[in-house]
Amino acid sequence: MRFKLIVAFTQDEKTDDITRAARCAGATGATVVSNARGEGLNKSTTFFGLSLETQRDVVLFLVEEHLSRDILEEIARVGEFDEKPGTGIAIVLDVEDAVGIAHQAKMLTREVEGLL
Repeated sequence: MRFKLIVAFTQDEKTDDITRAARCAGATGATVVSNARGEGLNKSTTFFGLSLETQRDVVLFLVEEHLSRDILEEIARVGEFDEKPGTGIAIVLDVEDAVGIAHQAKMLTREVEGLL
C-alpha cells in the first residue's frame, strides 16, 4: 500500500470544516499544527506600516494514494482555496514509507479495492 501526505495551510476558522470534508472523502485522520503564520503574494500592512500576518493552521493528512486526489479536491472546495485569495493552499507529497498505520491499512485495503 502506498501513501501520500496532503499538507493544507488554511485559515484557522476553516480547519474543522476542512478536516470534516477530508474524512468524508476518505481520510482516516489528521494532525493539526495551530498558530502558524503566513503571508501571501501581497504582504499586508497596517496603516502604521507594520506587518500584519494572519494566523493559519497546518493540517496534515496521511492518505492512501488512490484517495489523495479526491481528498485534495474536497479540501480545496470546502476551504474555497481557488475562489478567494488568501484562504489557503494544499499540496500533496509522496511518502516513501510509514509506520504506525497497520490498524488503518486493513480498512483502507477494503475501501481501495472497491474503487479499483
